[in-house]
Amino acid sequence: MSADEPTILATSGGWRAGRWVQMEFGPLIRYALQLSGVEGRRPRLCHVGTAGGDQLSTNARVSEAGRVAGVEVNHLNLFPMPPTADLDDFVGSHDVVWVNGGSVANLLAVWRVHGLDAVLRRAWRAGVVLGGVSAGSICWHVGGATDSFGPDLRVVTNGLGLLPYGNGVHYDSEAARRPTVHAAVAAGELPRTYCTDDGAGLLYRGTELAEAVAERPEAGAYLVERDAATGSAVEHRLDVRRLA
Repeated sequence: MSADEPTILATSGGWRAGRWVQMEFGPLIRYALQLSGVEGRRPRLCHVGTAGGDQLSTNARVSEAGRVAGVEVNHLNLFPMPPTADLDDFVGSHDVVWVNGGSVANLLAVWRVHGLDAVLRRAWRAGVVLGGVSAGSICWHVGGATDSFGPDLRVVTNGLGLLPYGNGVHYDSEAARRPTVHAAVAAGELPRTYCTDDGAGLLYRGTELAEAVAERPEAGAYLVERDAATGSAVEHRLDVRRLA
């Protein structure tokens, strides 16, 4: 089973505190699973934790969350080595790829060393739903603002570029995010840029934004564009559909 067309859910959320385990799948991850169209069997989710250094403790928590949700979880660890010589088969055997947060700069570098960037592009075209949070959102775009290099935000522009836009994450919870995105768009360092508050996500069908969704009642999504006449950045708030 696969999505009807290339699908990406890029978010600033997805996880919530669990009752019986430390963390559980929130509505955004559940929506990614729904988008895959799986029926009659357990969905298969490929968790990619490269941005956080493939921590075994994180893998264990994600596996527990999958067990609680009735989802088969497998981990694509690249430290100390990939799990298989055939990454196309490994990734393509899943319904959803979920990329966790951390350092997007390190993630992109390690993925390219192992050719995972090309593997993910092929999986996306084949209908595997790609999703993620924070670094796992920026990576699908041209680039965005990141703290990969230190507490002062910098802009990366070497994302996978499956989506021809910039991306801003944690837009409401980290004060420097909005002005950094605005400055990058105004300077032409980033193209038109879609941004999410914590708990919001952006659904792309192909390379077009289909809708903004949220698992928190107040979470917003935004489009930041450069005004050619003034050379300044202009922000538009997007309509957001609230997930159950």
